[in-house]
Amino acid sequence: MKNDKNARILLVDDEPHILQFLEMGLVEEGYRIATAPDGMTAVNLAGEFQPHVVVLDVMIPGMDGFETCRLLKKKGADMAVIMLTARDEVEDRVKGLKLGADDYLVKPFSFDELLARIEARLRNQFPSLFGEVALGPFRLDDRRREIVFMDRVLELSPTEYDLLKYLVINHGIVLSKSKILDAVWGYDFGGEENIVEVYVRSLREKLNDKEHRLIRTLRGAGYRVDLP
Repeated sequence: MKNDKNARILLVDDEPHILQFLEMGLVEEGYRIATAPDGMTAVNLAGEFQPHVVVLDVMIPGMDGFETCRLLKKKGADMAVIMLTARDEVEDRVKGLKLGADDYLVKPFSFDELLARIEARLRNQFPSLFGEVALGPFRLDDRRREIVFMDRVLELSPTEYDLLKYLVINHGIVLSKSKILDAVWGYDFGGEENIVEVYVRSLREKLNDKEHRLIRTLRGAGYRVDLP
C-alpha cells in the first residue's frame, strides 16, 4: 500500500548495497528517505531530517547501534527505532529495549517484513499521520483508545486494547509471547508468559473468534492475526 503521508525514514547501515536496496524499495512505497553510514552521522542528520522511523543496524563502525539508539532517543523521544541485528540474543534485545528501541529484526530479513514493521510503528506511534486506521474488519482510533470490529465498538480493558491493537497493527507477522510481553507489558514485566494466553482467550471471546481464524496460534512460535 502506497504511503502518501510524507513519513520520513532514516536508514543507518555501513553496507552501501543494503542502504541502496532499502532506499529504492522504500522510495517506491512513497516514503521520504535519508541515509547514514555510521552512528554519528545519523545522530547529526536526525536533528535536521526529523525522521519518524529510524532503521538502525547494531553493528556499525565507531559508535555502535546501541549508543546511537540512546542518543537518537534523547534527541527525539517519539522517534521510532527499529534495530537490525545479526544475532537473535535475548541480551541484545533487552539492551536495545532498555535504550529505547521500539522493535528489532534479525538479519537476514525480507523487505516485506521490514516494510510491515515500519508501517506498524507509524500506525502505533504516529496515529495523527493516519487519523483513524482501518485494517480489514477493524477500525482503530488511538485518540479515543477505541477499536471497532465489524461496526461494533469492543468493550476492552486498557491492557486488552493495547494487546489487540498490537496484534492487529502487526497483522501477518508471527509474534512470540516474549515479544508481546515486551511491547504490551514492558520489558521489565516480572510475571509469567501465560498471561498472554489469558488475554488472548478473552479477546477471542469478545471477537467471537471460536475457531481462532482471526487470532491464530502457531505452536512453538506465538500468535498471528490474519485479516480477511
